Amino acid sequence: MDEVKLYINGEIRPSSTGEMVDSIDPSNGELVSKVHIPSTQDLEEAVQSAKTAFYSKEWRDMDQLKRSEILLKVSELIKERKRDFIAAEIKDSGSTFRKAAADIHNSASFFKIMSKVTAGFKFEEIDEKATRAGFSKNTRRFEPIGVCAQIIPWNLPLQMAAWKIGPILATGCTTVLKSAVETPMTAMMLAEVLIDAGVPKGVVNIVTGGAKEGAFLVNHKDISKVAFTGSTEIGREILKQAANEVKNATLELGGKSPNIILDDADLDIAVDAALYAFLYHSGQACTSGTRLLVQEGIYDEFMTKFKERIAQVPLGPTQEKTTGLGPVVSKKQFDNVMNYINKTKEEGAKLIYGGEQELENGLDKGFYIKPTAFEITPDNTIWHEEIFGPVVGITKFKTEDDAINMANNSIYGLAGAVWSKNEDRALKIAKEIEAGTVWINEYHLLNPGMPFGGYKQSGIGREMGEEGIKAYLEVKHLWESDCNTREGKMWLDAIF
Repeated sequence: MDEVKLYINGEIRPSSTGEMVDSIDPSNGELVSKVHIPSTQDLEEAVQSAKTAFYSKEWRDMDQLKRSEILLKVSELIKERKRDFIAAEIKDSGSTFRKAAADIHNSASFFKIMSKVTAGFKFEEIDEKATRAGFSKNTRRFEPIGVCAQIIPWNLPLQMAAWKIGPILATGCTTVLKSAVETPMTAMMLAEVLIDAGVPKGVVNIVTGGAKEGAFLVNHKDISKVAFTGSTEIGREILKQAANEVKNATLELGGKSPNIILDDADLDIAVDAALYAFLYHSGQACTSGTRLLVQEGIYDEFMTKFKERIAQVPLGPTQEKTTGLGPVVSKKQFDNVMNYINKTKEEGAKLIYGGEQELENGLDKGFYIKPTAFEITPDNTIWHEEIFGPVVGITKFKTEDDAINMANNSIYGLAGAVWSKNEDRALKIAKEIEAGTVWINEYHLLNPGMPFGGYKQSGIGREMGEEGIKAYLEVKHLWESDCNTREGKMWLDAIF
């Protein structure tokens, strides 16, 4: 059994109080690790370590090409240790083998891309359009915001840590990252990678914990920026707390993403993609396509294929490579999803498939829920509320305008998709969907070179891409006078 400790000031160490909680394998309920919970003293030391590192000559003066080299080394070390990362991610988060392997690959790829972006980013550039000879030279200079507090969720543990730490190393900021107490293992394994990659001590500090630990970081006077990924409910509270000191905040929050199937879609692809959209990681993805909108002309044919294919999704032990659907992350999350399922039944929605715990094939000790589909309307609770489980609501629509109106009937705007053989038709609808990412004939895939984030109550700001770098930078206007005679500075005469 492993112990997950704290990473503070370049050292992996136990909690000062010795307080620990259990981390459980969601697939069988067995103990995976003992997790050290930081004390207030530990958290304070982490923040001060990050503050000292931010103002240290070693980090502030480090050339961007050197930071780029460190990012690339992190990527290479993750690849070298991928077997260990995959095994830990499976046990700790309930990821299937295939999902865990993809997450580790994507995390390594993200650091590699961040390395390239960092090497080529213009941290200082003269604006030739704003510059005028004999008057002034004007330069944009991007500088790191400072010490950051970063809070990540339990669904994609390593990948979320990568998304947060990558920009820290790219920009010259420092951080205290808090992993989710349910899934802390791979974040601490990443700490070992950072040490071996040559990240200076204090630049990145990693702890775990819950709301108490998160609130300490968000409210700390030495924190300049907060970056949070998680539910909209908690995001609202974090934004309120950050507002007290007008702290910069990036929030990647909930979603209730529409997945639109037009009547000219390739149904063999669209059906499988619709299942992938809401069943990937048992529906525990913020972009999950949980509102499935199908045009009436193909509805019956689509549903026939859908029912056939959903029955073929293989539930099984997470470590087996053939398993397509694993458990949800915890008993708490299991109960939450089942409550939504039962509520939807009580509301009279037609159950198409599933709707209960999976108890066969030795899965009864884990938090497995059968893939579940309902026919719903906007009157149903699950039309509006994020479930974070393997549950989809299916709705028939008539016209393209109906589809657009239904898609935008949500407080969320994180993602969406349109399926059609007619690219122009799909693109027209995609442009009308109020969401930060919209796929055409695709789902869930992200490009690290492009921005990711939400409209409406799905968040504030963007991660990834150049936008994700700039989210950790302040921009300074440097004005250098090119008018250096008293006679030429006639504006000074305004007070004389």
